[in-house]
Amino acid sequence: MKINNLEELNLGEDFLPKCEEFKKTLQHWGKVHNLSAELEDEKIEKNIYDSIYVLKFIKDYKTVADIGTGAGYPGLILAMARPNIKFYLIEPRAKRVAFLNFIKNSLKLDNIEILCNRVEYVKDIKVDLITSRAVTNTSLLLDLTKDISTESTSYLFYKGSMLESELEEAKIHNYEIIKKDEKRNYLYINKGNK
Repeated sequence: MKINNLEELNLGEDFLPKCEEFKKTLQHWGKVHNLSAELEDEKIEKNIYDSIYVLKFIKDYKTVADIGTGAGYPGLILAMARPNIKFYLIEPRAKRVAFLNFIKNSLKLDNIEILCNRVEYVKDIKVDLITSRAVTNTSLLLDLTKDISTESTSYLFYKGSMLESELEEAKIHNYEIIKKDEKRNYLYINKGNK
């Protein structure tokens, strides 16, 4: 696996071997349990890079909650890239939670806690950053995550081309849109670390 600009992203030397193990395990489990439609090497590597691209511009946080982690994007990949940060991976589907737990244990990712639940039912954590990729619209995500956020919680949503209409509906201010390519926008609402 080759990821460009590793130095720029400040990734540890064990990141790529962990990604290789993740890729092999996802391909094995994915065929049996329908974890992801994208199981080809190139597509998995593209999803890994999409997950960590944000390390170019986000601030440092102590705690992160990833909503609807699914097969591991972006939360699991970010947790592999930043082992000093506590990650809560919130995923309601048991098959995906089993996969996430297997990966967590296989790769000894002690900075991860996996919660098998819908985010609106999680009440006992508060985090500095909330991430999500392809879960629902921005307005609903902000509402669903209100019990795990504080006044200073920041948000990082991996979005596609419908972002502009979502922003109008959500009525949010003080955000930044980082455009990676024609299909990927990152909506970054940075409240905590100015």
